[in-house]
Amino acid sequence: MRTSFVIGERSIAPGTRRLVELPLPRLYTHTPMTMPVHVIHGRRDGPRLFVCAAIHGDELNGVEIIRRLLASKRLANLRGTLVAVPIVNAYGVLNHSRYLPDRRDLNRCFPGSDTGSMAARLADVFMTEIVARCSHGIDLHTGAIHRTNLPQIRANLADDETNRLAHAFGVPVLLDSSLRDGSLREAAAEHGVRMLLYEAGEALRLDELSVRAGLRGIINVMRNIGMLAPGKAKPKPPPEPFVARSSLWLRAPESGLFRNLVPLGAKVKKGETLGVVHDPFTGEEHAVTSRVSGIVIGRTHLPLVHEGEALFHVARFEAPVADVAEQVEAFNANHAPAVGDPEGPII
Repeated sequence: MRTSFVIGERSIAPGTRRLVELPLPRLYTHTPMTMPVHVIHGRRDGPRLFVCAAIHGDELNGVEIIRRLLASKRLANLRGTLVAVPIVNAYGVLNHSRYLPDRRDLNRCFPGSDTGSMAARLADVFMTEIVARCSHGIDLHTGAIHRTNLPQIRANLADDETNRLAHAFGVPVLLDSSLRDGSLREAAAEHGVRMLLYEAGEALRLDELSVRAGLRGIINVMRNIGMLAPGKAKPKPPPEPFVARSSLWLRAPESGLFRNLVPLGAKVKKGETLGVVHDPFTGEEHAVTSRVSGIVIGRTHLPLVHEGEALFHVARFEAPVADVAEQVEAFNANHAPAVGDPEGPII
């Protein structure tokens, strides 16, 4: 018999699931705040995976992904332990804000401190109660406000096991992303916890394709590490993803009203015009041209732009750009909602 899983002074017996609310600093109105943690502790030994969302309080796709994950019947025969945290930064969610009330970015404050700033204390709770008790992690993110991202995985692909999990997730694009100071991925790596960061969609929006792709990706990873058995039908292996060798942002050459000419996931050529910035005062127009050939993996949605503002995020690949674009199109088609599909739609 497995031992119980202990978190927040709560003991979860094998074969059970519990909601644990970890106490956080109160609001100045004396309103209590907690971090909700759903624990499913399987009867049989296996990996301990945490899945978290809303480290940035305006990134909501991950909250819906975790809702669907916890409702999945696939978890009935779970091996190991799933620790799901749908809202890490409840303060930011309350204010529709990426940041905490102390104006800090939580994902630059790990591993934190129990005597530090508000952000540091929240980071310390997450590291002590969640990361330190797990062997693997998946952190769910979106683009920033008014910017949307193509579903992608960012991870340290130089690590063989992390690379394997990134490929198993099943998105068309992987970014070999170095560890940033103060990030959850860096702090988790120091604890020996392999982590993937999933980016998809836009802040303060629910995007069905991004949600479906994220849910399927988590299930794929759980099967890959032995937490879930394969489905009854022989699983179709996900297409081999393309690894971006580099990426860059194309910025507004002038201030004005921006007109976008290419969709997310489009293949672009060096020198191609991707959009136009119109100056409504003078009538002048300025083309936004690509400095490289690649795939658009992120772009702005806001038409009002200032000079130097990031407009398009373009990834470059060793493989022919046409091959990457075709796989992105196939990925979008495979994740479109079907009539009667139990995984969607959101509304």
